[in-house]
Amino acid sequence: MQIFLTGATGFIGSAVIPQLRAAGHQVLGLTRSEQGADLLRAMGAEAHLGTLEDLDGLTRGAERADAVIHLAFDHDFSNYQANCLKDAEAIAALGKPLVGSDRPMLITSAIGMGIATPGELAKETVLDLQHGNPRIASEKAGQDLLQAGVNVITIRLSQIHDTRRQGLVSYLIDAARARNSTAYVGDGAARWSTCHVSDAALLYRLALEKGERGARYHAVDEEGVSLRTIAGVIGEHFDLPVQSVTAEQAADYLGAMAGFATFDMPASSVLTQAALGWTPIGPGLLDDIRSMPRQA
Repeated sequence: MQIFLTGATGFIGSAVIPQLRAAGHQVLGLTRSEQGADLLRAMGAEAHLGTLEDLDGLTRGAERADAVIHLAFDHDFSNYQANCLKDAEAIAALGKPLVGSDRPMLITSAIGMGIATPGELAKETVLDLQHGNPRIASEKAGQDLLQAGVNVITIRLSQIHDTRRQGLVSYLIDAARARNSTAYVGDGAARWSTCHVSDAALLYRLALEKGERGARYHAVDEEGVSLRTIAGVIGEHFDLPVQSVTAEQAADYLGAMAGFATFDMPASSVLTQAALGWTPIGPGLLDDIRSMPRQA
């Protein structure tokens, strides 16, 4: 298949491309620069110059494809709500040429969208379109396309990691390095689910090839690692003191990440693994943090 991939030069996208190419697929990757185009060509992909804001350009890219994988997202968390709405607009633009066809469209969401009750594991069967997190805009846009006749499949991401990046944990590490101490909020009991980037990349390929229309799949290996444990390993690895901060102090300490640092986001991928034959095998989050370079 010819796959139009947004976020093609990003952390996850650059891991998805080798998965797709090894399986015999062709990749048309969205990039905003000639430098990005060179990177894509080096990976055996074709470049489509454009941005998330260029909705007509997104539609043109999707028109050329047998399938779409939408991975791009603006990670400026100081404008999180606006960026979630921008993602919904991008999803709508990408889906236009796919209405009434079987061509799959994989969209990306956050694992917290699958939590039905606080404290419970997020599950693939849960969809609350009234969810308070702005990221639900992505899934609403996907549901609109599904109703319009698009073969939409949703991948929900946990904290995707290797020794270079660790999802939202990377922002906690940056804050710790900047302040020469690492922190968790309150008792640090909030949990984040995790998945190695190589396992997440494989999941996208399997969902593309085997996923069912309207299904939701979870990129989850470890169901929940507490923020207190994560902070402790950051402190141990970078030789920094570890402290608890109050919710009021967190805004000053963590900036835009403060709200996320209290979100309990454990999740299950039991149904995903059974449906797609996906078995995550990559290193765990804490091992990857311990293997990070100590110098920035």
